Amino acid sequence: MSITKTKKKVFIETLGCQMNVADTERMLGLLDEIDYVQTEDRMEADLSILNTCSIREHAVDKMRSYMGKWDKTRKPGSMIALAGCVPQQEGTKLATDVRTADIVIGTHNLHRLPDLVLEAEAKHQINLLNGIEPAIKNKGVYASRPQVAEIWEELPEDIPETPIFRKTKYYAWVNVIYGCNYRCTYCIVPKTRGDQRSRSTTDIVSEVQALAAEGFKEIILLGQNVDGYGLDIGTNLAALLREVHKVDGIERIKFLTSHPCDMTYELIETVAELPKVSKYFHVPIQAGNDEVLKRMARRYTVARYMELVNYIRKLMPEASITGDIIVGFPGETHEQFMDSVKVVQEVGYDACNTAIYSKRPFTPAAEWEDNITHAEKQERIRLLNAICTEVAEKQALRYVGKVEKVLVEGKSVRNPDRLTGRIFNNKTVNIECDPALHDKYIGTFADVRITRTNPWALRGEFV
Repeated sequence: MSITKTKKKVFIETLGCQMNVADTERMLGLLDEIDYVQTEDRMEADLSILNTCSIREHAVDKMRSYMGKWDKTRKPGSMIALAGCVPQQEGTKLATDVRTADIVIGTHNLHRLPDLVLEAEAKHQINLLNGIEPAIKNKGVYASRPQVAEIWEELPEDIPETPIFRKTKYYAWVNVIYGCNYRCTYCIVPKTRGDQRSRSTTDIVSEVQALAAEGFKEIILLGQNVDGYGLDIGTNLAALLREVHKVDGIERIKFLTSHPCDMTYELIETVAELPKVSKYFHVPIQAGNDEVLKRMARRYTVARYMELVNYIRKLMPEASITGDIIVGFPGETHEQFMDSVKVVQEVGYDACNTAIYSKRPFTPAAEWEDNITHAEKQERIRLLNAICTEVAEKQALRYVGKVEKVLVEGKSVRNPDRLTGRIFNNKTVNIECDPALHDKYIGTFADVRITRTNPWALRGEFV
């Protein structure tokens, strides 16, 4: 008689960027190998993982808030793990500092997660057998846990391939390059993700072929600086796109995030030439003034950035361009800030992520005088956001009345009676549809007539 082994349950809260989303899928794949299945209910989880982001200030405070709440409201006998960029940033000292975690692991050794979980399970079981429940709070101080912690300073030479549990059915993230070689004076990424390291084209194409065989229709090539792909192994992103484009079954290809220093005319021409590659470019400028860009160590000028934008517009007038801008960088004058406003208007972004400058440890800018008041920063970002909204709304109007091909991804989060998906240049479309017909459309490419817009999304109906 065979005995069915009971699966344990894992809950993962993911904070931050697409790289963290991809890391969560890797963690789920790794944990499947030791009999963990995903749950969306943290209260029934045997293991809860906080996958942290450290791109903004107060990341450690945010992490502590989560960990404190989780420890007070968790399933008896369960474990808590702390993963991602905050542990990588803070190092092993975080393990002794955060006493509510059973496991602490960084971004560089994520493939070691199953081993650390099994080790923590063994220690945890010994504690429980001895009648010690580490969740008990005694006089305001949490009991020490039999903690397991491991954080590698450097990425391994050969980054191990790991199983991946895809949370979506129709599109998939594919990591093509890890880390970043640039040293922008405000950015924590080199500390948390390491230097650039490209995967081989052969491995990437094999992964994409496997995804196509599983029925995935769209892939997103991912990297902190995806345009830097291949520069360390004798190739480039344009060449990779041509190879991936050959894979039968994949109908749409995207890539992000781009760095203006590594974006080339060859890459833009390749995107224009290949029909399956989305006409979508996420190219952060970060500031619209050359002096500020120099202090940021961004290594390009506004004029060079606009050359790239204009070339994209020349070859692909329908292309969608999005960007990032930081407000209130140390020393930024009001006139320099207004240069960023002008860039938004000149580029005509479909969307622009904006943020007040956030001081990060281990970065040069953290040591500089911050001579801009919080009130001034708030006023600047309010103005910039208003301009970004106005520009995005104007850009969206060009779609009204057009019929666009949409990959229907599922139900709208805000209104489950509607379906949602994206058109070829990555704009989101919410679609009016009889709920009885949802299953007919989800996971398919469908023609949708755009009927209304707002700055952030389109509204349409099936043709």
